[in-house]
Amino acid sequence: MGPEFDRAVLAILASVPPGRVTTYGTLAELAGYPRHARHVGRLLGHLPDWAVVPWQRVVGSGGHIARPGTPGADYQRLLLDAEGIEVTGNGRVDLRRYGWPDDRFR
Repeated sequence: MGPEFDRAVLAILASVPPGRVTTYGTLAELAGYPRHARHVGRLLGHLPDWAVVPWQRVVGSGGHIARPGTPGADYQRLLLDAEGIEVTGNGRVDLRRYGWPDDRFR
C-alpha cells in the first residue's frame, strides 16, 4: 500500500480514545480500504520505535492481541492494562465493552 493508506490509517488510529480498542479490519474499512486488515497489521508492525500512535489499541477481529506469548504481546497487554482495558488470561479484550467505534461492536 502507499503513503495515502498509511496516512489514513494512522489518522484514524490517532482518534481511538484511551480505554478503547479497535480492530485491524475496522481501521482498514474506516480508512477507505475494506478487506485490507493485513496491510494495517503490516503497517503497525513496521512502525519505528519513535512513532507516537496508540498501536496498542488495535486487536484482532475476535478481540485477541496479536502473537500471544511474545514480548510484543506482553507489552501490549501492559499498555492496555494501564489504560484500564481488561485483557483475559488468553489475551482477549471484550469488544462489546471496549470496542471503538461503538456502533461496530454492540
